[in-house]
Amino acid sequence: MYFARIFTGIEIHPAAKIGKNFFMDHGLGIVIGETAEIGENVTIYQGVTLGGIMPSIESELQRNQKRHPTIGNNVIIGSGAQILGAIKIGDNARIGANSVVTRDVPPNITVAGVPAREFARSKKKETFKAYGISANDTDPREKILVDLLKKVENLEKKMKTLDNKKVTKNKI
Repeated sequence: MYFARIFTGIEIHPAAKIGKNFFMDHGLGIVIGETAEIGENVTIYQGVTLGGIMPSIESELQRNQKRHPTIGNNVIIGSGAQILGAIKIGDNARIGANSVVTRDVPPNITVAGVPAREFARSKKKETFKAYGISANDTDPREKILVDLLKKVENLEKKMKTLDNKKVTKNKI
């Protein structure tokens, strides 16, 4: 493991379980921990960590315990993402670049951010989307903010109309 890390910049613990068709695109900086499990047809970009939690706290109690993530089938993990702990990433999930994932991700969900939050949902198996996000995806939080801004603008227009009526009444 150490020899391979020196030459490739990729660190995969020998005990990690990896399914077929696993693809590391620009693998420099990828770290895969001891109890990590990776399904089939998974793509991981550079700088991804499938890491454990609390490795130095009560380390004797952690021996032979699941401490690293389990990645489902057909998952894409964007560059720089950190997936930490004994969590599960469901089939067909997408993890956005530089996301920090510390909770389970259900199947067919795209998450992004720090901490990672749901970004999109799909009932069908997605086609390949580099970095887990396509140009057509919209952020649900952005949609809520846009809707709120529209409501505020409408309220301001109504207030202005009421003020104008008040001024007109006072002149008469």
